[in-house]
Amino acid sequence: MPQARLLVDLPDGPWIADVSREFPDAGFRVLTAVPGESAGFALVRVSARDVDAVLSAMESHDALASVSVMAREDGVATVRIETDAPLLLLAAKRSGLPIEMPLDIEDGVAEVEVTGEHERVAEMGRRLSDLGLEFEVERVRQRVNPARLLTDRQRELLLAAVDLGYYDVPRRATLTEVAEHVGIAKSTCSETLQRVERTVVREFVDDLPSHPVDEEAEVAAVDP
Repeated sequence: MPQARLLVDLPDGPWIADVSREFPDAGFRVLTAVPGESAGFALVRVSARDVDAVLSAMESHDALASVSVMAREDGVATVRIETDAPLLLLAAKRSGLPIEMPLDIEDGVAEVEVTGEHERVAEMGRRLSDLGLEFEVERVRQRVNPARLLTDRQRELLLAAVDLGYYDVPRRATLTEVAEHVGIAKSTCSETLQRVERTVVREFVDDLPSHPVDEEAEVAAVDP
């Protein structure tokens, strides 16, 4: 099933756009969000050098009906908010495609991940455009269920090897001990684990950039 990551440039007006642009070094992570009939409710974790200033800006923003601090520590605050302009939630609701949480926003840009049929993902794009939200597609890939990558036998052997400590550093179990534990020959155990490792590593590497780059450089490379 396709999984898409969209970088959505939020327009001025919604609190998250205005406040995150006012404090571009702050991070806003939406942990949970629920759209209502005319408002949206969310739990948001705010990370900033001056959290008090960020919270003050949130409390004074017209688009926020309420801001309640639920937890607080140095440089981080978790708040419950009610807003009358949940544009991303509206787009998700109208397209029938929920946004995956957590949702990160920095400097007016939201990193949105959705998973669904091609038609649903395309509909999400149309709904974002209808609401005046500009966006770019950072990536689209086929999401694979990890359980389907391996056969039942391969999965059983891999789990046994992990439980016994074969992949620990240093190793707590030898290849012979793993083979004896599952009742197969050492050569069969070795060959099967090599196939498992190749499958898992290839799946992991497919999601990596071709060159080691930091996150900002990777995003910039998508939109030169």
